[in-house]
Amino acid sequence: MTMNELSRRGLVLLGCGKMGSAMLEGWLKDGLAPGAVWVIDPKPSDWVQGTGVHVNADLPAAPAIVLIAVKPQMMGEALPAIAAMGGGGTLFLSVAAGTPIAAFEAALGANSPIVRAMPNTPAAVGRGITAIIGNAHASAAQLDLAEMLLRAVGQVVRLGKEDQMDAVTGVSGSGPAYVFHMIECLARAGEAQGLAPDLAMQLAQATVAGAGALAEGSDETPAQLRVNVTSPNGTTQAGLDVLMDEETGLPPLMARTVAAAADRSRELRNG
Repeated sequence: MTMNELSRRGLVLLGCGKMGSAMLEGWLKDGLAPGAVWVIDPKPSDWVQGTGVHVNADLPAAPAIVLIAVKPQMMGEALPAIAAMGGGGTLFLSVAAGTPIAAFEAALGANSPIVRAMPNTPAAVGRGITAIIGNAHASAAQLDLAEMLLRAVGQVVRLGKEDQMDAVTGVSGSGPAYVFHMIECLARAGEAQGLAPDLAMQLAQATVAGAGALAEGSDETPAQLRVNVTSPNGTTQAGLDVLMDEETGLPPLMARTVAAAADRSRELRNG
């Protein structure tokens, strides 16, 4: 489905906070007509109200897609507004963390095509990565549509089964927070070695951002990139000897970190 076809049938955005706004901005830049978008949000931003989209207006009966971007705790009161669209040709795409497909099938009807997505916060600057999985009623064309829309805020990957979302949560969903903390720790370590706080933070932020960009843009693996900058018995080697220790370094710590987040995701999913 092209943006022109989507413009003809319409798109409903249920919830338009930071994530919803980032996606809406991307769609409008890609050519989606503002008049084809209906935003339902109790506190729409000035930016949203200035885009020309319909805000808290009567919804079309059968839009091409309803994107659910409300906080999980708001789901109970939000879903009744779109329940009448279930069971037909409307695709429901959820970016709400932790809400399984079965919960949407219960609220919208088991015959409704549903795609669940797990984006992450770098989507707000167009550098996110989102994992998606569809239910049995989501067609190949509808999965393609979901992917097209989510590419507005970054990369998209497809999962083979829904329970992989717990691992995705542990790696990319929660992962930005791990990296933010690494920046904090790297800056504090720089301070401990005599750098001014502002300078240490600037160095840490730019180093992590630059290394990430290099890793993503290079044909070489992160392991090879690491080797490339590590001179035998040099300064980087001295630091890596601490960081790569199999008992006290980053490998076991990161394994425990991701496992804890994934386990918590499973606990929340199972109630």
